Amino acid sequence: MRLRLRQFRPRTGPRQHRVVQPRRPLRHTSLRAPEPIGPLLGDHDGLNRLAGLFSFAAYSRHTIVHIPLRDGVPPDEGVGEPVDLVLVHHTLGLRPSKWPELRRALVGGTPLTVRTDEARTARDAASWRERRQRADCRDELPHATHARTFFLFGSRDVFAETATSFAHAAGRGPHQKGVAKGHSALIAGLPALAQQPGGGHPVEVLICFKPYPPYAHFRKPGR
Repeated sequence: MRLRLRQFRPRTGPRQHRVVQPRRPLRHTSLRAPEPIGPLLGDHDGLNRLAGLFSFAAYSRHTIVHIPLRDGVPPDEGVGEPVDLVLVHHTLGLRPSKWPELRRALVGGTPLTVRTDEARTARDAASWRERRQRADCRDELPHATHARTFFLFGSRDVFAETATSFAHAAGRGPHQKGVAKGHSALIAGLPALAQQPGGGHPVEVLICFKPYPPYAHFRKPGR
């Protein structure tokens, strides 16, 4: 997949960061903060591009991927606070408390076009699924919500697995019952979200396909 991005090089003190955003907003995609469940609603374009952005994040260990979602078209279903999404490798050491300062510095930017490698993403996702069967596997997705932003701190393989979940949702979503009438369809969930100790309801982000209105434009594939 070819991704059209915008690249920024903001500084916090002596440190320079690399931040990228989609050049064109995901207008019909939204995320609600998981408290403890958060729906992520997206049309085919949005879910497909999220697959590409997670794949890009998987192989960009020194890059912060910022996906603004709060300013899109508000969905007509779902509850909770709308949030943006940030993907970052846990080895980069980004603290959510530093994000508002970085976000204010995202001005201008330069165009960037990258290509993702779906075959490599699929191989690394399969590697994660194989390791996931072992009791000692700790390759999870730690997360945090701060400053109206949901942060995912991952590794190459778990981001690759998440990319395949979004690609699956983009492909299967248009075939689901009720979507032609504007209803959302639950397809998958974010894999391997880390859970807080002590039990309670698990934190979940539900990946749902939802076409954008007016729904008369939508036709199921094959019709």
